[in-house]
Formats: sequence, C-alpha cells, structure tokens
Amino acid sequence: MSRGQTPSRRRFLASASALPILAFAGHAQARTISGRLPWEAFAGDPPKPVNPAGWYFFSPNEAAAMEVIVDRLIPADHLSVGGKDAGCAVYIDRQLAGDFGKSTRLYMKGPFAKGLPTQGYQNALTPAGRYREGLRALDDYTHTAQGKNFAQLTGAQQDEILQGLEDGKIELKLASGLSTRSFFELMLQNTMEGFFADPLYGGNKGLAGWKLVGFPGARYDYRDHVSKHNQPYPLPPVSIYGRGDWSVPG
Repeated sequence: MSRGQTPSRRRFLASASALPILAFAGHAQARTISGRLPWEAFAGDPPKPVNPAGWYFFSPNEAAAMEVIVDRLIPADHLSVGGKDAGCAVYIDRQLAGDFGKSTRLYMKGPFAKGLPTQGYQNALTPAGRYREGLRALDDYTHTAQGKNFAQLTGAQQDEILQGLEDGKIELKLASGLSTRSFFELMLQNTMEGFFADPLYGGNKGLAGWKLVGFPGARYDYRDHVSKHNQPYPLPPVSIYGRGDWSVPG
C-alpha cells in the first residue's frame, strides 16, 4: 500500500483476524513440514493383543468365581461355547487391570451424591474396587448360607443366587454406595462385552460371539454384499488382526 492510501475495512479485518492465529501458533510451536510426510508411520496401529495366560487382577478365588459366573450368565449350548471357554473372565480381568478398572478416563473426585437409577454408579469406588468388594461379599454370603465359596456350589445353586442378585431377593453386604443390583449389572455388562469384543482383548475366543450372531468383524470391503438384504453373510468373521489361517504368498 502506497503512502497516503487509506486502508480498506476488508484489509483491516483480515490483518486483525490474523493476530490471534499468530499468537496461538507461537504457543503451539508450529512447524514447517518439508520433504516428508505430515504424519508418523504406525501411529494408527491397533492395540496389542492381551496375553491370555494367567490373571493380572483377580486372585485365584476371585478368578474361580468369575469363571463360574460368566459360564452361568452365558451357558454353553449347541450353538456356542459358554462364557468361560469364550474367555469372558480373562477379558474382564484385563479390563480391571487397565484403565477401565482404575476409572482413568472418568472424573472421580467428590462431592458424591446419590443419583437416579439411569445415572449409574455415583460414588468413589472404581470398577476394580467394585469387583473386589462384590466378589468378597458374594463369597461371604454363600459361606453363611451354604458353608462354601460361590464357585463350589452346584450349578442350580449358583443360578438361584445370581437370579436373586438380579431381582433384589438377595442383598450382599456392600459398602461405598454399591448396590447388589448394580454389582450384578456390572458383571453382566462386562461379560457380554467379553463375549462380543474383538478377540485381541482376551474374550470372544475363536470368534465365538461373532459367529453366533453372524457378525462379519473387521473386514475391509462389503460392497459386494450391500444390496443382498436378508441374506446371511457367507464369509467367516475377521478380527482386527485378521485370521490365523491367512497366509502371504511367497
């Protein structure tokens, strides 16, 4: 612009709007990308599969109880394996040993107030703490009523107790604002997650859950089947990591 030229409103607004952008860019340490890709290789890799061996969170008694519980909630039949063989207890164990168990991504500071049933658990105990307290209280109840741990009862007795936890006929001695019904619902929800989650998280062994409902999994392309309404998908399900029987031609 030459001397004596009056700046237009458009130029003034354009220059003024750039000021906060430049200020922000300085704080963000903006950088110039030249001669390379503007992203890092493997930044979008899927999570690593869990180690299926052993227990990371559950004690031996807790693990025995959980294997029974997931097997009673999802019993084996002619259509599929049960919750234990599908790895549901392993899935829950790994979740409780990780961020979910610690409520890492949730606000967990007080004050705490009793919420509506639709608002879920509203107290300071993490999922890991709820499982630890709930399983202890479950064994205390069965010891008092039957003289045995929950895992040592007959299948019929276990079903009766789980039904009692669900419908409110049985109240466990729980603290920290945890109700018996909410503890049962937590176990049920996590068991279903383990049955239908990708196998890399420890559950859904052999893709049993996906095969049961006909879910194709993490396949790349479905275009050949988009218009085939009400027809079963003809290919087997695929995990995020593919299938074990795939091979790369030499």
